[in-house]
Amino acid sequence: MECPVSVSPVLFADIAMAYALDVVDGKVPACKWHRLACQRHLNDLEKPGFAYTWNPELTDTKSKPYRPAERICKFAELMPHIKGDWAAKGQLIKLERWQIFILASIFGWINVATGKRRFRVADIIVPRKNAKSTLAAVIGNYMLAVDGEFGAEIYSGATSQDQAMEVFRPALLMARATPRFVQSYGIMVNVSNLSIAENNSKFEPVIGKPGDGASPSCAIVDEYHEHKTSELFDTMQTGMGARSQPLILVITTAGSDISGPCYLHQMELQKILEGVTDNDQRFGIVFTMDEDDDWTSETALKKANPNYGISIDIEFLQLQQRDAIADTRKQNVFKTKHLNVWVAAASPWLNLYNLQQAGDKSLTIESHDWDGCVAGLDLASKQDIASAVLLAWRDLEDGRHHYAFSRNYVPQSTVDKPENAHYQAWIHSGHLIATPGNMIDLEQIQEDLITQASQVHIREVAKDPWGGHQLGANLAAEGFTVVDIPQQVRFLSDPMKEIDAINNAGRFHHDGNPAYVWMLSNVEVFEDRNENIFPRKSRASNKIDAAVATIVAMNRALAVAEEPSNLDDFIYSPLIG
Repeated sequence: MECPVSVSPVLFADIAMAYALDVVDGKVPACKWHRLACQRHLNDLEKPGFAYTWNPELTDTKSKPYRPAERICKFAELMPHIKGDWAAKGQLIKLERWQIFILASIFGWINVATGKRRFRVADIIVPRKNAKSTLAAVIGNYMLAVDGEFGAEIYSGATSQDQAMEVFRPALLMARATPRFVQSYGIMVNVSNLSIAENNSKFEPVIGKPGDGASPSCAIVDEYHEHKTSELFDTMQTGMGARSQPLILVITTAGSDISGPCYLHQMELQKILEGVTDNDQRFGIVFTMDEDDDWTSETALKKANPNYGISIDIEFLQLQQRDAIADTRKQNVFKTKHLNVWVAAASPWLNLYNLQQAGDKSLTIESHDWDGCVAGLDLASKQDIASAVLLAWRDLEDGRHHYAFSRNYVPQSTVDKPENAHYQAWIHSGHLIATPGNMIDLEQIQEDLITQASQVHIREVAKDPWGGHQLGANLAAEGFTVVDIPQQVRFLSDPMKEIDAINNAGRFHHDGNPAYVWMLSNVEVFEDRNENIFPRKSRASNKIDAAVATIVAMNRALAVAEEPSNLDDFIYSPLIG
């Protein structure tokens, strides 16, 4: 008699891993941000000495061992569907691979030192009809009953009662349909909330910010794109100080208000995914099409909708697409709701992938014999960042290459502000220079430029005429040619277009300063009716000083490049006006 073969159950963690690999390998239709989220997960697994570990064995409040990724996913699949054909048949949730990846990521990464969850903020940005409310409801019920937080407070927050109920209602119905869940955890199912009397825990909808005294352990912010301000998000976050492992879950589609908090929130996430900024405690994934995809194609539909053909009907989606093609008035709605595209988003200035690829940490001003070099200054703020950028160039076989070297200055008092915590790492790495007191030390900028001028001939120094009058006069006294560049479209448009063009052509280079990359990534483009462009930022905290310094430097680089640089040039081209 043959012995039966023991088959080990497939772990959810293994499914999540396989999914991430398939996305990165191109086996799953995915946009850039989806791939980067999966690649980040894989990269983090390989980091030596990383502060976080994935899916370790833990013990619960009753000293029972468990693995966090397995527990959240098993819990999800014990919850019932609450609407549609699956609900009518009494079926339990069967997680798709993309959902397993999200849940296993949010709950599976654990701080090695504390045993607490890594992620404090999680963003799921996905089009309508992809079961995001169901996923959020599962997370809400889990955080209420299973997570182990005594006196848990779970809030489903939104701008209206109807929207707040979009997440809470499925959670309520799941509880009502699962008597074993209710009995096991002592849950009282009320009309307006779920509660556990034994430990005073509750799960309820909230409109706007929660009341005074609230201490959220989990806040679910639904359809964040509808929020005019970040008040609800901020209040939830600041109220979590007493919690051991709180979670803010943002679930939303794209919208059209680029001045609102959601667009800015997504831009911050994308910078994390691209590696422009670091935030090991924030998870996020974006399902949309790529910029160069044809929005009328099926490829765009598949990339943006992970539940294509599952919870979202293919025929329905294709019909919506055909209607949008036929009626331009419907296009924006279709793009936001079904392709997750911000339709009124300001245009980013530079391709960030190319910008990052242009970085070379080994590059120094002494690296080459330059064909020319100018400096650009942005001294608009004496209480925040000021920037000085050397822009050198070399004429190579494929055209002129430009090389940017930035020095960025900030007062120590600004560094010490809580909202500027991200400056600290750049200070320690030498990529941001702190000057004592509450004002930038312009004399240090002057001394640094003098030192750099001993290493390379700086043909001109460009600056804003409204800032740094004394510094300009001092530099002129030191022998520098100082040129004022007004902050006007006619002076900035052409150099901005030139930097964009050479960045895309692989002819723009910089020394890999992350503060520099961050400031250039913050620039959005304002375009006038004559197709001239001008730099702007979406909010005050998105500094662009180094970008402005680079732009005014390019203004002069384009000008001096057309002027004769030696006597022979003058002889053969004397008419220089």
